[in-house]
Amino acid sequence: MRYEKGHKDATRDRILDVAARRFRQQGIAASGVAGIMSDAGLTNGAFFAHFASKNDLIAKSLERTTDEQWQQFEKALEAGRLMEIVHAYLSEGHRDHADAGCPSAALLPEISRQDRATRRSYTASVKRLLSSVEKQLPSIPKGPKGREIAIGLFGLLVGTIQLSRAVDDPSLSKAILTAGARVATMLIESSLQAAKT
Repeated sequence: MRYEKGHKDATRDRILDVAARRFRQQGIAASGVAGIMSDAGLTNGAFFAHFASKNDLIAKSLERTTDEQWQQFEKALEAGRLMEIVHAYLSEGHRDHADAGCPSAALLPEISRQDRATRRSYTASVKRLLSSVEKQLPSIPKGPKGREIAIGLFGLLVGTIQLSRAVDDPSLSKAILTAGARVATMLIESSLQAAKT
């Protein structure tokens, strides 16, 4: 059977979309190729027409989701909307929808166990994000440099959303998000204020 031009690319995109959602929702280890292909409406045999292995799928899926996220962040950062990113990231909506959210927050422990190529690709994405955030955060005189503040802020955001998802007490979860947003705001504002003095 002959397919229209672009069919293979569209099929590959569908597999990547399904894999990205499944990985973020269920974890990488718990997501099998058979389930991903079934959710994509395809047979297992079709998998190898698009990917060499599950590791290849993981790498490509992670690269795609981090690139999509970083592109959204970079547009907001270029428009000077860093605080909007912080509040959207530390929202109940993001907490409750890991399958469509930040791959770092959903998958960080598993990313550290992936092969070298996957980790190299992820590292490049993190460096790109940190460089964008660093441009928004001037160094504090006699204090942390802009790069250090960007790293601390990224760790704060990811850790806060992970912790808010892990607890089973809704009021504590909300308090974690609120506290994280407040501390992140203080960090950003102190950096900006110090640069003016």
